[in-house]
Amino acid sequence: MAIDPIASSTNLGARADSLGLNMQSLLQIILTQLTYQDPLKPVDNFEFVSQLAQFTSLEQSRQMTDKIDSLLTVQSATRTVGLLGRNVDVQTGTASMSGVVKSVSFKDGQPQLTIETADGQFLTNATVAQIVAVR
Repeated sequence: MAIDPIASSTNLGARADSLGLNMQSLLQIILTQLTYQDPLKPVDNFEFVSQLAQFTSLEQSRQMTDKIDSLLTVQSATRTVGLLGRNVDVQTGTASMSGVVKSVSFKDGQPQLTIETADGQFLTNATVAQIVAVR
């Protein structure tokens, strides 16, 4: 059984954050538009509501992305902890090794496995992506 690594979802909110946009910024822009609009050609209210709805949708997408990222982190940790005590085949460069997962640690949020081989050697800092089979 091959183990697929769990990747972080694409962060849609990063674009809005990198632009420095938030609800306060949007309201400031709308207020500036209202302040400097031509009294003879006022901007349609529908346009303001549309802009607000679009920004609200973007903010909700960003929040959902953050929650999905958190869920993926928890799922990755749960799957990795489930490997404790299991026999695994690990691809290390050009060689393949078999052993038992003895411990799991997390470095920068990424799981690191310690695997004991049949001859008593320890393979440290193995990743879930290196596992090619679980027995």
